[in-house]
Amino acid sequence: MALSWNEIKDRSLKFSKEWADESREHAEAKSFWDEFFNVFGISRRRVATFEKPVKKLNDKYGFIDLFWKGNLLVEHKSKGKDLSKAYSQALDYFNGLKEHELPKYVLVSDFEKFRLYDLEEGSENEFHTKDFHKHIKLFGFIAGYQKITYKEQDPVNIQAAELMGKLHDQLKDSGYEGHPLEIYLVRLLFCLFADDTGIFEKDTFKEFVEIKTKEDGSDLGAVLAQYFQVLNTPNEKRLKTLDEHLNQFTYINGKLFEEHLPIAAFNSGMRELLMECNALDWGKISPAIFGSLFQSVMNPQERRNLGAHYTSEKNILKLITPLFLDELHNEFRKAKGNKRKLQEFHKKLASLKFLDPACGCGNFLVITYRELRLLELEVLRELHKGGQRILNISEIIWIDVDQFYGIECEEWPARIAEVALWLMDHQMNMRISEEFGQYFVRLPLKKSAKIVHGNSLRIDWEEVITKSELSYILGNPPFVGSKFQNKEQRAEIASVSNGTKGVGILDYVTGWYFLAAQYIQGTDIQVAFVSTSSISQGEQVGVLWKDMFSKNVKINFAHRAFQWNSEARGKAAVHCVIIGFSLKENKKKKIYEYDDVRSEPHEINASNINAYLLDGPSVVIENRQRPLCNVPTVCIGNKPIDNGYYLFTPEEKEAFLKIEPKAAEYFRRWVGAREFLNGIERWCLWLGDCSPAALKSMPACLERAKKVQEYRSKSKSAPTRKLAAIPTRFHVENMPTDHYLIIPGVSSERRKYIPIGFMTSDVLASNLVNISGNATLYHFGILASTMHMAWMRYTAGRLESRYRYSIGLVYNNYPWPSEVQGSQKGAVEKLAQAVIDARSAFPDSTLADLYNPISIPARLTKAHGELDRAVDKCYRPQPFTNETARIEFLFDLYNQYTAGLFVTRKKQKK
Repeated sequence: MALSWNEIKDRSLKFSKEWADESREHAEAKSFWDEFFNVFGISRRRVATFEKPVKKLNDKYGFIDLFWKGNLLVEHKSKGKDLSKAYSQALDYFNGLKEHELPKYVLVSDFEKFRLYDLEEGSENEFHTKDFHKHIKLFGFIAGYQKITYKEQDPVNIQAAELMGKLHDQLKDSGYEGHPLEIYLVRLLFCLFADDTGIFEKDTFKEFVEIKTKEDGSDLGAVLAQYFQVLNTPNEKRLKTLDEHLNQFTYINGKLFEEHLPIAAFNSGMRELLMECNALDWGKISPAIFGSLFQSVMNPQERRNLGAHYTSEKNILKLITPLFLDELHNEFRKAKGNKRKLQEFHKKLASLKFLDPACGCGNFLVITYRELRLLELEVLRELHKGGQRILNISEIIWIDVDQFYGIECEEWPARIAEVALWLMDHQMNMRISEEFGQYFVRLPLKKSAKIVHGNSLRIDWEEVITKSELSYILGNPPFVGSKFQNKEQRAEIASVSNGTKGVGILDYVTGWYFLAAQYIQGTDIQVAFVSTSSISQGEQVGVLWKDMFSKNVKINFAHRAFQWNSEARGKAAVHCVIIGFSLKENKKKKIYEYDDVRSEPHEINASNINAYLLDGPSVVIENRQRPLCNVPTVCIGNKPIDNGYYLFTPEEKEAFLKIEPKAAEYFRRWVGAREFLNGIERWCLWLGDCSPAALKSMPACLERAKKVQEYRSKSKSAPTRKLAAIPTRFHVENMPTDHYLIIPGVSSERRKYIPIGFMTSDVLASNLVNISGNATLYHFGILASTMHMAWMRYTAGRLESRYRYSIGLVYNNYPWPSEVQGSQKGAVEKLAQAVIDARSAFPDSTLADLYNPISIPARLTKAHGELDRAVDKCYRPQPFTNETARIEFLFDLYNQYTAGLFVTRKKQKK
């Protein structure tokens, strides 16, 4: 069992005094290093060897003075010798060592001074032997105590996952697969961590594999099988004749080693891989980060982008800090100085229970557990700051892993989550041990997190933990857009939504919102999920949040859209939000706003947070059949349902007219969103106005009409089959007789403005654009303004990441300025024309070129800026400082307009 820090400090002080005596001779080197290791309760003979022969770069052999494979290389010199030369000599030995033997530390000494090099940190510390006890914590790695510093994308995390991935592949190729392979790797993972973090005595597992198994790996599987059995056997029940190398390992319990697994068959390469894994310093690997990295190991496609798929600690803290950490830290600060209040607060911490209903490898649970334990440590410091001696440290640590619950649909991540929590628990125990100078470890394992292997949308969460016990629900449910769901996922959303209409447009994550809202009824449970940003935008809001608000759900904090971590090649950046909610309304609501999706958030206090994550009334924008205000109607363009038989490129049109020249008068320019934005020329053969006699005289046109008729008649849609009776007509016909306004149905999210324009009546618009035949320059000016774009960004749906401009949601609900004076209207019209003129100054550029954020001309930018100021003045005299101010103003105005409509309709009904 490892020594406590107090014991190590006492031993180091004795060592410092004894070896500071100048009468000690160099001849006593072995005694010096034996006593040095004894300070940490480690037998030097067990871990390190003297005079290790190594071939150097010059092909000559040298001898390492003292060598501990994979950890420490010592070079000692006579008193007064140059320690820098000793260090250079030590580095010369590296060439003759295997990869897994390379040390992490080099220690040089002349018995009067120590100089320790930390090769991974790149640090160097020198001090006199008499001061050894003052620097003892630099050597914590010998006893298994280490400072824990985790870095996201740290190479050691990725290297560890890659090595385990290779081992996984080779075991699988040997025929060892499925459930046994998953459990086998989890066990190895635990043992590797245990070897470097003080659960086992330092490097005992590594030594055991190295000493007790053959280099060809032929007996490794059988030896590990016996080893796992020993870890599951209490010490008092072990065989008296058990090998001492096996008997030194402590009883683990926790059911981790309980199940009987088939014996794996290793070869020399697989054994070498395990030795390479053993050589890594697993004490520097984060259980939270590694879980997701390890999960991606199981998928060869994801492994190419290892490190791009895990949830970063930074993003986890974005959720748990406002959900509970801030409140708990505030409560702790208030309790400071009052022992009774501190004790009550400590009891509260030990009573909190957390559920992640889509826990994966347990990232959120692991980080939550760590933060809770760190807060407990602060409480204990306050309670025991008088220096009173603690007789039994286990009696003052109350927080444990059995306060954590999870649901995970795949077995492998579920098991990783359990182990990751145990490992984080141990790391926190080591921290407590260091703080109070008493070695503390929870072995054998008696408690564990409850991680249920099952589909979260198909099981009753109360079977996992009753809601009367639970405090918080948190997590990061799967990101699956509505259009990418399979049949089973669609059926699950339909099932959990309990008959809510329109759920076919919802993202998969909304299933967790429906279940959480139902589960927390009658409780004070607080919930927070990371989610796709689309659930707080456009058409999904009207379906999801109308149901959520009907269940009295209140949003207490929210992170507006930010970019989720993903460096993977070929992976689209995902824009996410974090939404915290409960039935109990928090007095202090907070919105975390981002100037840019990649920037850091700044905190805003809010009086109310609505479904669009704005400080404003809890309105839900739903599809409206007619405009909210007295403005021209907008409709989609023409929808042929012709399988492309009536549409032509310029070349196709030219070839067609060679065989059917009389068809020339029936061709009309055709424009959809792509054609409008990119200046693409397309043509439509419009036969709707063609008389039967004229059609009969054009056989090629008649043939096209027949093909359209055949195509429609085979459709699964009854309205389309009915349309086959009139093959020359379109399903939707919208052909203004004068110039008309055109709004692309889809536009890039990179553009500051959706390019809106006018089109002449001889051009037919497709159903991929929205058009209005009665719009004026004033209407164009308002719709092309930043004010309208702000509204669009919040209320429009998304196609992938692009904005999808919906007539029913965006246009028909838009709150136009009221009581606009003639001069204001004239100013808007004049500046709207200036925008059109600025575009015309670049006749060789398409709208896509003109509105590209990089290539947009200065003249066009200036014209839009002047138009924006004129439109703003139509709403109010004061300028709007940012988009948030605009959208909050518009939502308030919308609320006023709709409240007036409601009152009018109520009176009419009476």
